[in-house]
Amino acid sequence: METYYNPDDLKKFGNLADFQKNLGDKFFAYYGEVFKDDALTAREKSLIALAVAHAVQCPYCIDAYSSDAFEKGWSEAQMMEAVHVACAIRGGASLVHGVQMMNKVKEIAM
Repeated sequence: METYYNPDDLKKFGNLADFQKNLGDKFFAYYGEVFKDDALTAREKSLIALAVAHAVQCPYCIDAYSSDAFEKGWSEAQMMEAVHVACAIRGGASLVHGVQMMNKVKEIAM
């Protein structure tokens, strides 16, 4: 089956600096710093990244952080609950914009 998403491309993530080394190096330095233990542990950040990956629907990130979170000791139930949290926030964000529609309809119905 052909698809736009090729799981093998995830292995090429580090090559993104090839076309713009200066910016790529800065991004990867930043990325590495973000995922170090700090106010949140690297383990906690992995679960957050898994949830965000689902919210932004990045198949590469979902692959990477499914593996990372599992390897860092999160259970299947915890990982799925994080996905549900992302779903609830994403769905709520869509629904709350319904207020704009309601306001507009009330305005034009007057």
